[in-house]
Amino acid sequence: MIRIDNKTLIDLEFPSVLLQISEFSTTDIGKEKTLAIVPFSEESMISPELNRTREFMASFENDNGIPNHGFDAITKELQLLEIENSSLELSGFRRILTITRATEGLLNFFRKFEEFYVYLRAFSLEIDYSEDISEGIQNKMDRYGQIKGDASPELSAIRKRLNVVKGKINSSFTKILNRCILSDYLDEIRESVVDNRRVLAVKAMHRRKVNGSILGTSKTGSIVYIEPQETLDYANELSGLIYEEQEEVKRIIKEMTELIRPSSHLLHSYQEYLATMDVIHAKARYALEINGVLPILSSEKRLFLKDAFHPLLLVSNRKRKEKTFPQTIELHPKNRVIVISGPNAGGKSITLKTVGLLQVMLQSGILIPLDPYSEFCLFDKILTDIGDNQSIENHLSTYSYRLKKMNQFLRKCNQNTLFLIDEFGTGSDPELGGALAETFLEVFYERESFGIITTHYANLKLLASELPYATNANMQFDSRSLEPIYNLQSGEAGSSFTFEVAQKNGIPYSLINKAKKKIERGKIRFDKIIANLQKERSKLRKTSESLKTEEQKAKEESKQLAGTNIRIQKKLESYQELFDANQRLIALGKKLDLISEKFLNNNQKRQLIDELMKLVMIENSKRKKPSSETREKKKEAKAEKHKIKQELEQKVALIRKKKKKEKEAAKKAPPPKPKVDLKVGDKVRIIDGRAIGTIDSIEKKNAIVNYGMFTADVGMEELEKV
Repeated sequence: MIRIDNKTLIDLEFPSVLLQISEFSTTDIGKEKTLAIVPFSEESMISPELNRTREFMASFENDNGIPNHGFDAITKELQLLEIENSSLELSGFRRILTITRATEGLLNFFRKFEEFYVYLRAFSLEIDYSEDISEGIQNKMDRYGQIKGDASPELSAIRKRLNVVKGKINSSFTKILNRCILSDYLDEIRESVVDNRRVLAVKAMHRRKVNGSILGTSKTGSIVYIEPQETLDYANELSGLIYEEQEEVKRIIKEMTELIRPSSHLLHSYQEYLATMDVIHAKARYALEINGVLPILSSEKRLFLKDAFHPLLLVSNRKRKEKTFPQTIELHPKNRVIVISGPNAGGKSITLKTVGLLQVMLQSGILIPLDPYSEFCLFDKILTDIGDNQSIENHLSTYSYRLKKMNQFLRKCNQNTLFLIDEFGTGSDPELGGALAETFLEVFYERESFGIITTHYANLKLLASELPYATNANMQFDSRSLEPIYNLQSGEAGSSFTFEVAQKNGIPYSLINKAKKKIERGKIRFDKIIANLQKERSKLRKTSESLKTEEQKAKEESKQLAGTNIRIQKKLESYQELFDANQRLIALGKKLDLISEKFLNNNQKRQLIDELMKLVMIENSKRKKPSSETREKKKEAKAEKHKIKQELEQKVALIRKKKKKEKEAAKKAPPPKPKVDLKVGDKVRIIDGRAIGTIDSIEKKNAIVNYGMFTADVGMEELEKV
């Protein structure tokens, strides 16, 4: 069970945050519910509410925008429905219809887009919606908020009769009007309306010449307003019908009220649902305003706030166009307590409030402004002692009040407590108050509570350095300009820069020196040592940052060089592959040239095909056949094969043409040389060929010629000795 006191919420300025959120509410009830937000009492309720807000915020940036949830409150109508025999007004039914339609629209929307709005859909499933209410109202009331003519047979008959009577009134009035115009009895305006009745504007001198009821005169008395006798009877009937209509309408309204009275609990749930959706909408709009996110919710006791902003400070600085400095702070079982020290106006209290306020906001289902990779755990109690808590009503001094608060802390503190104390130990004698504060801190530490305190007391700084699970921290301060840097540095205590700040603010150095002499030298030396340590730490930090920058640059340059080396290596490999491929193609071309030259000499197609197939088989044996070829590779291979086939056909055609020309030239050429008998071992070549081979064997009229890389079966008549 989570319990956070109202005083804690006020200390952390949580009501101011709620006021800013309420400005985004669209309904009065939603605004009231927003201002009444308190942290959830159960942990199981926090995560769903945060996710609902996150989903609503996401809807602002996509095409599936959540429908309008606006409505007019029906609180008065719900109260009337609780009273027996009461009747609602037509305007009340109109408001009820608006709420039922808005609820139905949202439920249908979340049902349609349940994949996008998981948590909002789950929340909407809790609503028991019935169409009977809206259908019952729509059956009786039109879109203008009036009772329909067919709401009941009686009302339908009355309104039909009303139309007939109105027609007769208009007809008879028109007749008497025309007659009076011809007789010049009427004034220039001719007619008017008095008490919702049409009357003739008769000149005063002719009032006795027109029969009817006088309903009034003009201010000057020159005009008398007369309702003609011809229409008077119909007008009386009309009045009776209007009265009957009103009574029937009242009866229908009574009937409608009784129809929805049993469903008043549903109407109440619809209004609560829409009001809650308005609160979630306001939270989502506020999250957009402050760049709120949902951090990691940890089951372990760990707080890690990275680049966290104080939301109120962020909004106010944005309006003033000033920079807001984020803070990073961490609490975990090995670092449960942080003691923040440093000069005043350095940001200690803001850092303290930032941690407490963001924790309270998160446990209230509100997204918070920090890095999304921050981690939060949940606390059962959050105890605060911030600001000057002097109580005039109870006649308590600041220190007395703080002692009462410490007594409450001692009673409530445990391992599930987060305590935040500003200016711990102040309000009494520094040595005595500091000693008491040190004792309190030891108790909080022993109970394994988590906490952050700010202090100027040296003994508390020393205690934080001695306790294994406590840490000193300081708000950094520029020792030269004596201006705050607003950056929290963990691991070391901070100097108060008391005399330095006094000197900067114009206090004479002689007075400052005199003050130094009045206090113990040890304290001055201690404070001075802390200040010097801060300066050295600052220098080391700057050096470390510059070294990190240089290291980062070196890493980037190394990556670039490695990338360049890889690219060059790839290019070299691709060039080598291209060179090897070209060499292979050159060798293949030479072989094809020999085969074509051989065919030119012997004109044996079969032998040519055998040689070509042998060449193809040899080339394919050199290739590594892939285990599994893709469709694209097969297509490429097929296309390549087709291309080679076309090239071969073209070459064969060229060879045929060349052979034909040579035959024609041979007829005109001188007689051939006398043939020499060939034997095994002779070097020969195909007649008019270039390739030289050796005869391995002779079989009948054919010889097997060895060309080194391959052998060929060639006819003896086609060979000549070299």
